Amino acid sequence: MPKKIPMRQCVACREKKEKFALARVVRTPDGRVLYDARGKVSGRGAYICRDLKCLEKAVKSRALARALECEIPDEAFEELRAQFLKEEQEAQDGQQ
Repeated sequence: MPKKIPMRQCVACREKKEKFALARVVRTPDGRVLYDARGKVSGRGAYICRDLKCLEKAVKSRALARALECEIPDEAFEELRAQFLKEEQEAQDGQQ
């Protein structure tokens, strides 16, 4: 019997994808918002496509804030944006 693949939904585009194809953003118990690269950080999580457009849409439409049940500080958004850009660059370097 094949192993079940966990599915999650992007909070921005609402597309369902495999859990490991999406990026996890977490609001920790102390209230910080951060990128969870390994999916192990405790706290309330939300999933976003690993695409900068989806991140910006999630912040602009407040979908990420609703999913995490908190306001997203500008500095947290900038850190998330930097992480997404870094991953996009690494993906492009890996394809070359």
